[in-house]
Amino acid sequence: MDGKFGLCLTAFLSLSVCTLGRADNAPLSTVVIDAAVSDPRRPEEQVKLDVTRKPALSVLFSRAKAGDRIADVMPGNGYFTRILSDVVGPGGRVYAYIPAEQIAHCPPGEIAGTRAIARDSRYGNVTLLTGPLAKFQVPERLDLIWMSQSYHDLHDSFLGPANVAALNKTIFEALKPGGVFLIIDHVAEAGSGLRDTETLHRIDPMRMKTEIEAAGFVLDAQSELLRNPDDDHKLAVFDPSIRGRTDQVLFRFRKPQQNVHPQG
Repeated sequence: MDGKFGLCLTAFLSLSVCTLGRADNAPLSTVVIDAAVSDPRRPEEQVKLDVTRKPALSVLFSRAKAGDRIADVMPGNGYFTRILSDVVGPGGRVYAYIPAEQIAHCPPGEIAGTRAIARDSRYGNVTLLTGPLAKFQVPERLDLIWMSQSYHDLHDSFLGPANVAALNKTIFEALKPGGVFLIIDHVAEAGSGLRDTETLHRIDPMRMKTEIEAAGFVLDAQSELLRNPDDDHKLAVFDPSIRGRTDQVLFRFRKPQQNVHPQG
């Protein structure tokens, strides 16, 4: 990468941190994030998505860092798994969690990329996990749980649907105190709740917020990074006229340092 471009991107990312706000003084290495996104091992078809998915700024917003333990839940073809693997480095670990229900009901091509990562010795810090969503577990407490464009699926028939309230509580318990639950998902019309999860693959952000906070999380920050005001929320996310350019919400929820037991 050209040196001048790298310096400009680093400055841009640093400015974005100030814009989004910080709740602590933990260092974030924009150099490491930049290198992860620029990794030549990333498939060309995934790199082409960067212009709209904005992975560098999304990872910066998550506060992922070297040495972290992260679960990438329902990672698809491993778009963020690869990047997060580079960010946490050899001292960290990324658990790519593919639900057994997804394996049973979705085309194999949807997860082939993640399985390839798990077999690649160059990604030695990535571990593939699977099992029923109702029994979601990881081998150790985590710093970050990442869920991109898939939270809405939890309410859909191919996943059961999942017991979302129970799963969110399990995710809460899987995190270290102060750990982050990072959510990216396609926005549905305000007030629509769960109406469009199965048909348009969208969800009302306020419904997500209510569900996740009920598990004990607090909303640490919300970013406008992936918003698209030209998306009227009426089309399925796979419609060619909007695919790859949907209006998306980016939430950072945090488990309180002192464990708060949610009601219910």
